[in-house]
Amino acid sequence: MRTEQNLTRLDRVFARLDREPERPAHIDVPRMSRHRVALFSATLAFYLAIVWLVVITSWLVRLDWQVMFFRPYQQWSEIHWFVDYYVVLGQRGPTAVMICAWLGWRSWRQHTLRPLLTLGASLLLLNITVGAAKIGMGRLGPHYATTIGSNEMGLGGDIFPSGHTANAVVTWGILAYLASTPRARRWLSALSAVTSLGVGLATVYLGTHWLSDVVLGWAAGLLILLALPWCEPLIARTEAWIFTLRDRWRARRTGTAPAPTPVPVAVPLKQRAPAGRRPVPLSSPGPHTARSDRAPVTPVGSRRPPHADRLAHGPNTPHGPNTPAARPLSGG
Repeated sequence: MRTEQNLTRLDRVFARLDREPERPAHIDVPRMSRHRVALFSATLAFYLAIVWLVVITSWLVRLDWQVMFFRPYQQWSEIHWFVDYYVVLGQRGPTAVMICAWLGWRSWRQHTLRPLLTLGASLLLLNITVGAAKIGMGRLGPHYATTIGSNEMGLGGDIFPSGHTANAVVTWGILAYLASTPRARRWLSALSAVTSLGVGLATVYLGTHWLSDVVLGWAAGLLILLALPWCEPLIARTEAWIFTLRDRWRARRTGTAPAPTPVPVAVPLKQRAPAGRRPVPLSSPGPHTARSDRAPVTPVGSRRPPHADRLAHGPNTPHGPNTPAARPLSGG
C-alpha cells in the first residue's frame, strides 16, 4: 500500500517551479547581435587604450596625480558621511546579497533558474577578469604611492581597475539585462549607469582609487554585460542539467520507479465466473464471514443451455392443471 510522504521545503520549491515548466512567452533572451558585437569591440579597444595610457605614463597619469593632490574629501568634507554609505553599493558582498534576493524572487515567479544562473555567470566572469587584471598590473593606490608622477605599476598593488566600479556596473546592470520589457530595460540601464558612476566617483573622493582606475572599472564591467549573450547557451544547459539532477534525486528519495507491466495470470476453469456475473478478484479477497452470515447466491437463469424441443414448466405449461388442450398443428 502506497503512503504519501510529507513534502519538505525544497520539494515545495521545486513543485512551484514545476507548475509552469515553460518560460513565459514575454521574456526574451538577448542575443549577440551585430550592434552588441560592435559595442563590445569598441569597449575592448577603449579598455586597452586606458591601460596603454597608464603604462606609458601619459597625460592620464598626470591627471590622476592632480586629482589626488586636490583631495576632494577635504574640499567637500560635509558630504563625507554620505559617501561612506553610498560606496557600499559597489561592495561585492552586500550588493550580491541584495541582487540575489531580488533575482531569487524573480526565479520563483517566472518558474526558471535563469536569473540566478545569469547572476552567477556574471560574478564569475567579474572575479576572473578583474582579479587577473589587478594582480597582473599590480598598481598601488593613491594612499600608498611612492614616486610623484609615476604610474605606480608593477609594485604589488591591486587597485587597477577599480573593483568597486566594475562590481557596481555588473550587479546593477544585470537588472537591466534581465528586464522583461524594453521600457523597463531602458529605465534600469539609466539607473545602473548613474549608480555605478556615483560609486566610481565616491572612490575617487575618498582617495582609494585613481581616476584612471575608475574609468577602467567602468569599461571592465561593461565588457562583462556585453559578453553575457555568449554565455546564454551554457546557462540554458546548466539549468536543464540541474533539473535533471533534481528529478533523479527526487526519484531516488521517494523510491518511485516506472510501474511494471502486469503479467496476465491464467484463472482455473472451476474458478471462472459464469456468464453475466462479475468475477471475484483473487488478489484482494474480502473479509471471511461465517456460513450463516453469508447472503445466499441466486443464480441468474439456468446453467443448462436452452433446447428448441424442450418447453419450460409453469402453471400455464402443458403439464400444468389449467392448461388448455393443445391445438393440433395442421397445414390448412
